[in-house]
Amino acid sequence: MAALNRREWLRTSSLAAFGLGLTLPSMANEEGITRNFGSDTSLINLGSNENPYGISPLARKAIVDMFPDANRYQFNVPSIRSFREPLANHFGLSANQILITAGSGEALSLLARHFSKGNIVLATPTFGILGNSAKKLDTKLIEVPLTEEKVHDLPAMMRAINDQTQLVYIVNPANPTGTIVPTETLRNFCIEAAKKTVVLIDEAYVDFLDDSRNASMMGLLRDQPNIVIVRTFSKIHGMAGLRVGFVAGHPSLIQKLEENYFSSTQYTVSNLTIAAALASLGDKEHARSSREKNAAAREFTQNTLRELGQLYIPSSTNFIFFKLKNYSGDFARAMLAKNIVLRSSSYPDGKWCRVSIGTMQEMQQFAKVIKTDIRL
Repeated sequence: MAALNRREWLRTSSLAAFGLGLTLPSMANEEGITRNFGSDTSLINLGSNENPYGISPLARKAIVDMFPDANRYQFNVPSIRSFREPLANHFGLSANQILITAGSGEALSLLARHFSKGNIVLATPTFGILGNSAKKLDTKLIEVPLTEEKVHDLPAMMRAINDQTQLVYIVNPANPTGTIVPTETLRNFCIEAAKKTVVLIDEAYVDFLDDSRNASMMGLLRDQPNIVIVRTFSKIHGMAGLRVGFVAGHPSLIQKLEENYFSSTQYTVSNLTIAAALASLGDKEHARSSREKNAAAREFTQNTLRELGQLYIPSSTNFIFFKLKNYSGDFARAMLAKNIVLRSSSYPDGKWCRVSIGTMQEMQQFAKVIKTDIRL
């Protein structure tokens, strides 16, 4: 695909924005943009939290090898028919604890439908798909502000649970702030809150943590029928465009979900995607390399923000949340004019930006722009 010229993108996205009732800044914040380092007019997408290093080489090979069976349904291809089983085994679970979905976004939307009869407790700000889906269903949201350090306020969330609460939603590591809740603190919260309602943990970014801080709650699922976890292959595995994720939980909860909205979600995931996901699970080197490169580019970017005197939240993910304390304009639009796509929004405590961590080359360009052109 050819690189998208900035002027052409601005023109076409402006038309789309008018047609959809959206403003250009919101479009700039949401759209994925093609990158091409060979062109001075190409856009650098630092707004979507993608893995800039692509999919695993083993996943690429698996896709090519699966092409001859692209005409078959999954249940007619023996090597991927039982996708649940090897996926479950990888995480120390059983096949009846897994539901496959076309990315974690689909899972969150369906969970909002399933738990739509009462209220949902969640943080603010947080990742928006579940909350936005719930609003469309007129489900009441009880939004609990993050702490001053931009971490989930678990004591306040526990207090917010009432007899109408159907679900508590926690994103760990958090989006958009990149913070984490300590493992034992989160585990204790899950066990106590699960006595009252279902607890959903979104672990989209957990693979960016090093082993000593890996806060996955997977170990709770065998004994806790009210805990459910959502994971995705979009981040560390670099498969955002291939669309595969899963829901994990106690067999009793998974059975209820499958009998409701999740009965055929595996069939929305292609044979090529399933083959790629299975191969990627076995490529520990790709995950290690992506994690290390991300950490280096993240540290470079945080150092840049520190040198500029910008308040940022130390990140455990592949993005950084920082405050635009002295910038009065539209930061996302200004950066777009410099060929960089990112997200900026106003919150009760001021304007903040979330910038994804791209390659070191991309982050060096980001640093150059905010030092010499935008002048934060």
